Amino acid sequence: MGKNIINIALFGLGRIGQMHAENLINHKDFKLTYIFDKNKKLTKKLSKKYNTIVIENPKIAFKDKSIKCIFIASSTNTHLKYIEEAVVNKKVVFCEKPLDLNSEKINKCKKKISSYHPKIQIGFNRRYDPAHNSLKKNLLIGKIGKLEKIIITSRDPQPPPLNYLKTSGGIFKDMMIHDFDLARFYAGNDEFYSIFATGQRFSDRKLKKINDFDLATVVMKTKKGVQCVITNSRHCSFGYDQRIELFGSKGMMISDNQRELETVLYSKNSTDNKTQLKNFFIERYSKAYKIQLNDLVKICRKQSKPIANFEDGRKSLIIAEIAKKSLNTKKFEKITF
Repeated sequence: MGKNIINIALFGLGRIGQMHAENLINHKDFKLTYIFDKNKKLTKKLSKKYNTIVIENPKIAFKDKSIKCIFIASSTNTHLKYIEEAVVNKKVVFCEKPLDLNSEKINKCKKKISSYHPKIQIGFNRRYDPAHNSLKKNLLIGKIGKLEKIIITSRDPQPPPLNYLKTSGGIFKDMMIHDFDLARFYAGNDEFYSIFATGQRFSDRKLKKINDFDLATVVMKTKKGVQCVITNSRHCSFGYDQRIELFGSKGMMISDNQRELETVLYSKNSTDNKTQLKNFFIERYSKAYKIQLNDLVKICRKQSKPIANFEDGRKSLIIAEIAKKSLNTKKFEKITF
């Protein structure tokens, strides 16, 4: 094993944590040294699969000087405490979104860690998707002139279990937060300053008990007048619907849905009949998750700053909170960071 291998500790072994574990194991620059999860039976099983060490206390990883990076994929309510402890112990941090469900707690964390000049990458993987990322690159070189409108469509094939939704923070903090981040990514230094949100329950009446929605739409405006429309749905009969449209003074760019096979059938009974969309986020964004790790390597080796950082996580959560406020007031609400 090479001298420059980066030793990493992974916290959280749910669905997303296990996907990250597989990617870390298969990445030439990382060694998955430690894994931690409260489910001891699961960690024991996965330690054999991953050939890694189970730790019963995260402090073991924080205090181990050979560990360069703490990778946080645990439940949202643990994120900030793990970030703070990792930063104090001079670790590079990767943290899944959202940072927390409360912006005041995030602001307090920001104050605590700022003097350490932390290196923190946030799991906004869609910034790394080759198609979505190419829109940003082409926007910067003026392919469509001046940006005027952003339209983001994001629909899941089916909703998560109700037990997950109870603690997710709602559709704006759990699902649309990815789209808030993408909108900010494209808008660049032109921050959003107002938002109007609406939501609806169609497919699952149980959502009323937890005050959540299966459909949501927002309209946002930046300081320079760029408009943004985001539509989300927790259910979609035809698969995982992921589309972005950037409209500018000289043209338009689209990052469209991706399919398992890019084949089209023409027959007597139908024309332009395409194959199904990729199933869900792990399949659709598989390349993005791997490219995201390449960025983490550069951060660990002090070669670059993260494309998605702590401040991006903080601002997207604030937008999500104000979206929920707009939902209640039924008015445009001002966004302040």
